[in-house]
Amino acid sequence: MARITAGLTTSHVPAIGVAWDQGQQNSEYWAPVFGGYEWTKKWIADEDPDVIILVYNDHASAFSLEMIPTFAIGCADEFAIADEGWGPRPVPTVVGAPELACHLAQSLILDEFDMTVINKMDVDHGLTVPLSLMYGSPDVWPARVIPLAVNVVQYPPPTGERCFKLGQAIRRAVAAFDQDLNVQVWGTGGMSHQLQGTRAGLINKEFDGQILDNMTLDVAAIRAISHLQYLRESGSEGIEMVMWLIMRGALGDDAEELHRHYHVPASNTAVGHLVLRPTA
Repeated sequence: MARITAGLTTSHVPAIGVAWDQGQQNSEYWAPVFGGYEWTKKWIADEDPDVIILVYNDHASAFSLEMIPTFAIGCADEFAIADEGWGPRPVPTVVGAPELACHLAQSLILDEFDMTVINKMDVDHGLTVPLSLMYGSPDVWPARVIPLAVNVVQYPPPTGERCFKLGQAIRRAVAAFDQDLNVQVWGTGGMSHQLQGTRAGLINKEFDGQILDNMTLDVAAIRAISHLQYLRESGSEGIEMVMWLIMRGALGDDAEELHRHYHVPASNTAVGHLVLRPTA
């Protein structure tokens, strides 16, 4: 059967993608950001996952205010790179895993999660920046990818508790798939940041540290964080961290931390990154 062997979190700051594409990895500003992913690049090459369920949010590339699915799963054979206003990033087309994706869609819907099934979708920096951070600049992405888009842009987003329960349902669905697959779940976005208003540039290192710690020490505390608490403590865009809880729920009751990276600033965002392994 398929199995979830690991999960990771990472910020997906668009400026990281720009810096990578322009070859600025070793510049004074960007070297500390990219350096924190060197361990993971070696680790993932050894792990060699077959499929990545990549949880991210679309940034008005595939969806708009005309259509806002709370949870959407990409079931296509491949996903083109979105043009976000300055041309598509120069990265490979994302190859999907339609058999597993369709199985997940069916299982999750029958498990009472109202998934929107997407059969054609371009993917933006929310999905491609994490792939670049883990895999660099390959001609072809080494793993197939199932995009799982979450609405954290237009109020109301799903709660952290709902996201965690979706992760638990994903774990059950993957375990019921009859192919021998090494599956990872990635939760992306965050950490604390605000892009507009009088608090633009907000970074809350203490709150971010608690999130990083409690992904293994006290996940119940994170599950209980309300929308208002995210807004107050981590800025208007800090709500993206609910997507990390989908990954965490998919790992089961207990997980161990294998690697951590935290850096401020990257553009106007706190960058956070964890690699976790389920222990049961």
